Amino acid sequence: MKENGKASRKTFRIRLEEMASVLREEILSGRRAVGEFLPSELDLTKQFQLSNKSVRKALDMLVEEGLIEKIPKVGNRVCAPLDEKKTLVRIGYHPTTNDETALTEMLAAFHESHPHIQVQTVEIPANFHNSVQEYLDADLLDVFTINQWTFMEFIENGTVDLLEPCEPNPGIYPFLTHAFTHNGLNRVQPFSFSPVILCYNRDHFQQRGLSEPYSGWTWNDLLEHAGKLAVENERFGFYFHLLSQNRWPIFPLQSGMGFERGEDGRYRICGSPLSESLEMCRQIIYMPNVFPTMLSASNADAEELFRNGKVSMIMTSYFGLNRIKDSSISYDIAPLPFLNEARTLLVIIGLAVSRKSKVKEAARQVVEFLQSSEAQLIMRKNTLSIPADKSAAEWKGEESMERPSRYSMYREIVPTFRLLSDLKLNSRQLSEVLQEAKLYWSKLQDIGVTCARIEEIL
Repeated sequence: MKENGKASRKTFRIRLEEMASVLREEILSGRRAVGEFLPSELDLTKQFQLSNKSVRKALDMLVEEGLIEKIPKVGNRVCAPLDEKKTLVRIGYHPTTNDETALTEMLAAFHESHPHIQVQTVEIPANFHNSVQEYLDADLLDVFTINQWTFMEFIENGTVDLLEPCEPNPGIYPFLTHAFTHNGLNRVQPFSFSPVILCYNRDHFQQRGLSEPYSGWTWNDLLEHAGKLAVENERFGFYFHLLSQNRWPIFPLQSGMGFERGEDGRYRICGSPLSESLEMCRQIIYMPNVFPTMLSASNADAEELFRNGKVSMIMTSYFGLNRIKDSSISYDIAPLPFLNEARTLLVIIGLAVSRKSKVKEAARQVVEFLQSSEAQLIMRKNTLSIPADKSAAEWKGEESMERPSRYSMYREIVPTFRLLSDLKLNSRQLSEVLQEAKLYWSKLQDIGVTCARIEEIL
């Protein structure tokens, strides 16, 4: 059956990777001899059901790897591999991961100490779980980055067995490993983490003669200060990407109550602290001159506004700080304000090994190295992200970049860390709650209707 346009768009990246993988394997295995020409680009478009542009992109990948060379007006010729004995491990990562963790530098160090293993990086889409089965079935990935939301989806969709079980690493902060444990088995190795925090422009506070944020702030305190910091036609007081899965759940988490059924088996949202948390969100986004009315596409929009001096405070993470580290702004960080309880969301990037990988031992070596103090120290020295390795995270030495004066604050707020799973809902239910909340935040229904609808759909 012919695929429709939407399905083709969804799978073209997988077919592109599959084409590169098939040709790579044929070359490395010797089935395509050195000096042999590959089929024409036209034949490859038919074989792999790809456009000419996608075929050329896949061929360019092989050129970069030194496996083929382009001969103008002739074709693509197989080169002699630099080392035919190398084991190839493919690691999939999300687009922002490299800038946030210095992954490229870490892999360069890995290649120096493991010359018999070649690691190839593969960029994977944000909605990776929607196509993970195809990626892994096609043997396109051996290792990949994963967060807790995606891990929840693996569990809910019955695909968690695609992740190779692994032994907990004693050098990692213990609270990180717990996030990726299911039925007593550890499935993912923590790589980096961050609590969601408040970041603020120190100059703006000084200009207004205001005291800087501290751990005792409530959201009402933030709104009061944001109103004083805002300057019409110049800057807003506070901003965050409300619809992010790592932002809006913070308010229900701070309500002090999870989404749990009562004795009658029904959820009770109306009149509860949970409904108050949704009301606080609406109060924040409709404060005059405090919160931008523009719609943002991602968390990166908040950091971009902040680095340009267009907002005085943002909700962000240590990962997000990497997007403002080169700016001239004088900034610092503080714990998030609280509603009923001082809580924040813990965001974790982990590394998973595909259970279908044909090079599991080499894949494990890659993960073990990326978790090692040596590699994690590269992250600590070259980024503002927090390594999962405790000794690397708490390293003291000569810094190569400016850091917020309260950079080590995360160590003091560990008791406030919470996971998405602490809300007692799965990812599908959280998405359904968000859909109803958006109608309320858009002033298309009141809080009573919203809570009743949430009780009904859950």
